[in-house]
Amino acid sequence: MTETRKIIGVILLVFIISIGFAKPVQEYVSIPKKLVLIEGQQQSLQKALPVFKMSSNNEFVAVDEEQFAVLAKEQGDANVTVTVGGAPVKNVDVRVLKDIKVIPGGQSIGVKLNTLGVLVVGHHLVDSEDGEKSPGELAEIEVGDIITKINGKKIENMTEVTPLVQEAGEKEETLKLEVIRENDVLQKRLKPIKAKGESSYRLGLYIRDSAAGVGTMTFYEPQSRSYGALGHVISDMDTQKPIVVNDGQIVSSLVTSIEKGSNGDPGEKLARFSNDRKVLGTITKNSPFGIFGKLHENIKNQILDEALPITLSHQVKEGPAKILTVVDGEKVKEYDIEVISSVPQKFPATKGMVIKVTDPELLEATGGIIQGMSGSPIIQDGKVIGAVTHVFVNDPTSGYGCHIEWMLQEAGIDIYNKEKAKAS
Repeated sequence: MTETRKIIGVILLVFIISIGFAKPVQEYVSIPKKLVLIEGQQQSLQKALPVFKMSSNNEFVAVDEEQFAVLAKEQGDANVTVTVGGAPVKNVDVRVLKDIKVIPGGQSIGVKLNTLGVLVVGHHLVDSEDGEKSPGELAEIEVGDIITKINGKKIENMTEVTPLVQEAGEKEETLKLEVIRENDVLQKRLKPIKAKGESSYRLGLYIRDSAAGVGTMTFYEPQSRSYGALGHVISDMDTQKPIVVNDGQIVSSLVTSIEKGSNGDPGEKLARFSNDRKVLGTITKNSPFGIFGKLHENIKNQILDEALPITLSHQVKEGPAKILTVVDGEKVKEYDIEVISSVPQKFPATKGMVIKVTDPELLEATGGIIQGMSGSPIIQDGKVIGAVTHVFVNDPTSGYGCHIEWMLQEAGIDIYNKEKAKAS
């Protein structure tokens, strides 16, 4: 009797497991509970059995019974019900987002950033009558700190620091510093000292108020002229910490030569600001997804200057794609790549895709992805899906890309209609 029960138990277990592998069950399970689409997009679902039907009773979506698909009509939230014989078996919440189009970039740009306050990038010892010491280190000022005020006066650049230090030194007074460290605002007191044999007083700190470099424009939205570029944060070369931006500019730039990438060496675009140093726009934000601001006027890449739709992270497919970038002068060209993998992200993250350069011309010119190529827009099926961000050091033909929806979000372009949601 016990043996019989065991045999029946095993048979039942095998039967239950086999049901899980049955195609109709797998297709039913694969029907999502939530779906995010852009106006005009159509999403086909797996039809587990011929008797499955779909219905929706609102104006934001339509259903196609024949193709078992959902069509996004208007921006808004909707519900689609999957039924069998009139009985509901699954509800799908559908969110329809505004159809936003952006103009892809690819242009080489020069970046000029002004920091918030002055950035501390190091300590140095002052050779004084009392020996070598660093007043900044004694005041517990750390590398990466941002000095925003001295004696209550707002500090915007280095030229404003010297007169205050000299005055305090001559009066033998202590400076009151307001310092930003990470997310904290700290109050510090620092007494300048005079260098031996000199008349000037010193802080014992190396400070910086600006940074410059080159990168690639990713996109801009033609109505607002809001843009995104680079695809990754700009960090200070000494502190390796993200630069907190007060303001900045992007200017036209041209590529002068290429240092080709190889295993262990990512390579680099060597570029300089154009002779006219034409200011293209402002910089208002430096985030993990790049730099953002407003263009002064619409710009062209002379290869793909029409507004293109975007693709959300869960809609990016593995397979062929293209990037727009410059490898010589100011000429933007289109090159073939492959999307090796893509992560359907629910929350912003910088490494959303793995891409591989397949274009023979680009491989010959650069060896793959190189520094300065960050921000190059990625196009797939006529839609902007993201930007190149990082190269794999041990394989310069491959690297990471970030999804365009997070860059749009950082640029202040409301694809999720949050403003309307707040108002309602």
